[in-house]
Amino acid sequence: MQAKLRVRRYDPEMADKGSYTEEYNVDVPDHYTVLDALMHVREDEDPSLALRCSCRASICGSCAMTVNDRARLACKTKLSEVAPDGEMVLIEPMNNQRVVKDLVVDLDFFWGKIRAVEPYLQPRGEEPDGEYIAPNESMLKLLTPMGCIMCGACVSACTVLDVDKSFLGPAALAKAFRFVADPRDDESHHRLETLNAPSGAWDCTRCYLCVDVCPKGVAPMERIMELRESIIEEGITNTAGARHVDSFAKSVARTGWLDETMLAVETWGMFNAPKLMGNAMLGFRTLVRGKLPPPGPLHHKRPGAENVGRIFKRFADKP
Repeated sequence: MQAKLRVRRYDPEMADKGSYTEEYNVDVPDHYTVLDALMHVREDEDPSLALRCSCRASICGSCAMTVNDRARLACKTKLSEVAPDGEMVLIEPMNNQRVVKDLVVDLDFFWGKIRAVEPYLQPRGEEPDGEYIAPNESMLKLLTPMGCIMCGACVSACTVLDVDKSFLGPAALAKAFRFVADPRDDESHHRLETLNAPSGAWDCTRCYLCVDVCPKGVAPMERIMELRESIIEEGITNTAGARHVDSFAKSVARTGWLDETMLAVETWGMFNAPKLMGNAMLGFRTLVRGKLPPPGPLHHKRPGAENVGRIFKRFADKP
C-alpha cells in the first residue's frame, strides 16, 4: 500500500519558524503500523525526522503520539485501520507536553505528576522476616491499574490539563489509586487528604477521553471515581467535591431530577461569592436558553420521583 503521512515537525534550532507539517508518500507492506512507516521514512527518506520508540510491541509506551487527532501507540496502530482507503494520516506529537523536536516531547511534566503522588509503598511498623504479603483478592483488584505502561496517552488526551497544568492528571491519579488500594500501604489517609485538595481527584470532568485512548485498559477515569469514593468513605467530607456528590444525590432522590441552583449553593456554600457568581452567570445563560430546570421552590418533583427515591433508599440501607 502507499502510505500518505503528514507529519507535524518542529526544530528547536529553527524555533522562529515554529511548527510546520511535512508530507511523505512511501510504499510499504499492508501489515505496517504507523511506527513502521515512520521508521521507513527516517531510515530511507529523511534521517532528520525525530521520534521516540523502543520495544515496538506495545510494552514500553515510548512511541505514544497523536494520530488523526487521537493519542495512540504508533506501534499498535495499523495504517490499514486509520487509512483503509489510502487516506492522508496526520501524525503529531502528544498534547499537553512541551515538544523537544518533531514527534518527541519532554516527559519531565509527565513524570513530575507521577512523583507528586508518591508512587511507592509506605508500610509502617517492623519489617516482616520475608515479603510484605497481600491477599490474592486485593492483588486482583490492583491488576488493572498495575497494567499502566506510562505511555502518557491519557495525559495527552486530558481536557483538564489542556486548560489547567496544575491538575495531577489521569496517569498520576490512576497510579495513586494503585497504592491507596494496596493493603500493604499504611498512608492511605494521608494520600487521600492530598488527593482531595485542589488539582486532585475532584478536578476530573469525566470526559472519558483517557479511558478511550488508554492502550492497556487501565481506564484512568474509573480509577479516579474510585478515589473519590475512597475519599468520602475515609470521612473526608467537608470539601466541595464531597458536598457536590451529596447535594446531587439528595436532589435526584427527592425530586427525580437535578436542582442545579441548589447544587452550586450546597457545593460552595452560601457565602462563597466568587464561585457562586461564576455559577450564577452560567446558570442564567443556560436558563435563558431553556437548558436549566426551574430553580429553588419552582423545582418540582418529576413524575415517578418516588420510584427514584426508593432506589436511593435501597442502596442507602445496604451495609
